[in-house]
Amino acid sequence: MDSAITPQAKRVRDPRLDFFRGIGMFIIFVAHTPDNFWAQWIPARFGFSDAADLFVFCSGMASAIAFGGVFAARGWLMGAARIVYRVWQVYWAHIGSFVVVVSFAVAMDHWLGTRLYAGQRLGLDPFFADAPMNLARLATLTYVPDWFDILPMYLVLLAMIPIVMALATVSKWLVAVFVLGLWLAANVFGLNLVADPTTGRLWYFNPFGWALIFFTGFALMRGWLPAPPVDRRLVIAAAAFVVLLIPPSCQMMFACEGGWGASIGLDRIYGALAQFDNKTSYGPLRYIHFLATAYLAWVAVGEGGRRLTGAFTELMRRVGQQTLAVFLTGLFMAQACGMLMDWLGRGFIATTLVNLFGLIAITTMALVVHWFKSNPWHHRKMQPMAAAAPMKKPRGDEPTRQLAGRVL
Repeated sequence: MDSAITPQAKRVRDPRLDFFRGIGMFIIFVAHTPDNFWAQWIPARFGFSDAADLFVFCSGMASAIAFGGVFAARGWLMGAARIVYRVWQVYWAHIGSFVVVVSFAVAMDHWLGTRLYAGQRLGLDPFFADAPMNLARLATLTYVPDWFDILPMYLVLLAMIPIVMALATVSKWLVAVFVLGLWLAANVFGLNLVADPTTGRLWYFNPFGWALIFFTGFALMRGWLPAPPVDRRLVIAAAAFVVLLIPPSCQMMFACEGGWGASIGLDRIYGALAQFDNKTSYGPLRYIHFLATAYLAWVAVGEGGRRLTGAFTELMRRVGQQTLAVFLTGLFMAQACGMLMDWLGRGFIATTLVNLFGLIAITTMALVVHWFKSNPWHHRKMQPMAAAAPMKKPRGDEPTRQLAGRVL
């Protein structure tokens, strides 16, 4: 029986989901800031999976909450319509972010007399070489710039949800066959989309491969997949897998030469395994590594996220609740902070201050968007005169709700 999310349950936000989405947004900002030495310590440096996996996995879970209940309560057509509306929103977010970030980069290049920002860092020289045609391709998603490729992948994944929900009405096994079939087609047969028709470049985030992690999160939140048990043996196995697969080329904080992998003789083994860590088509080791990391985090925060307490946790939840706005702000702030580092230098103090500035900016945006979404202009205060006015005694034949309606 389908464990459909009721409309009431849909309004309940899981603190774990929002917390980890917020953490992911911070990591993505740090990773996108050019020549940022803070990026040496993000999860991507210590294993196969990174914040992109977290973003897509949590997006799948959030989509199950936001859209799954609509399919269950209102039917497939209304659920599909809800997906179309969200796709429309994300599409314009993608176009808008490209225009804003690229306009800012072009303006800075024009001011400084360089091609550093729009041309080199964003890699848009091919775009400007045939700008009129590429603008049309950008609008139709037949041209996807390298640095702006996560949201197009998310659009395709969203568009798959009506297909998945239709298959689920027949059998959950059909969903598994569909998702695994796409993943195998991406990894074995190279199924992908073209990002640049002039060069033949393919999408860096292949949506057919990344559908595996997206719909894993979706299925867990829908109840199609059971939550894993908290078992000491599983914890030890997951921890051993994560630690042993730390790449030998990473720079460890304690200056271990070559990292754990090299220090215990796993460099050749890691090199052989790395071929299964394909980020574009989402290789199998990447998937297993993320699940192991997610399981450890899931156990660490406790049942229902009971260990997630305190001001920092609440702040991360606020950031995680406004993922799209924070992500778009982070794209802009990453480039702006990279420019600030070009001016201030990349010493320890300057880099730290600039990173903190960027994190404060995207956090502020999350709080501002949360305030706007709360519809503060709809909150009414009791008027002093109305509060002090004597209330008439209701007649016996007058319903109390009519009197209350006149008073309010």
